[in-house]
Amino acid sequence: MAKNNTKIELDNIERKNGSKDYVFAVGRRKEAIARVRLYQKTVALWDNIEVKKGEIFVNKQPAIVYFGKESERIYKQPLIVTNADKRFAVTAMVVGGGKIGQLDAFVLGIARALDKFDKEKHHPILKKRGFLTRDPRVRERRKVGMGGKARRRKQSPKR
Repeated sequence: MAKNNTKIELDNIERKNGSKDYVFAVGRRKEAIARVRLYQKTVALWDNIEVKKGEIFVNKQPAIVYFGKESERIYKQPLIVTNADKRFAVTAMVVGGGKIGQLDAFVLGIARALDKFDKEKHHPILKKRGFLTRDPRVRERRKVGMGGKARRRKQSPKR
């Protein structure tokens, strides 16, 4: 019998009282969508990958590899200001947009998940720092008959 058939995925396990083993939240920015899960314990999710407390995985790879070393201080901010950086294992699936939009969506997703986990304790801190505010700016749509992009005008003939 193959190991994959016997492996139990924690994503589908529910406790007897109906709650799951994780807190789920969605973050969005421009065209990017981040689906974030906070686990309170070490979990084995993918083939030979175990996510321990304090680790952050994005699209099945460490966040430091996915976003780069320079952006580590950005995506860890919601966890640091709430003193939760070593209390949770974080996983996320991020799609759409570019890396910067995905990073902002991921930060919003983490903040929303922390807010869901303990609203009384984390909400005032996250709200004051602006982590719970979704940035509404999106790309301007192109208009019909404009000859290309959103604000471009068609060239008029000179003679």
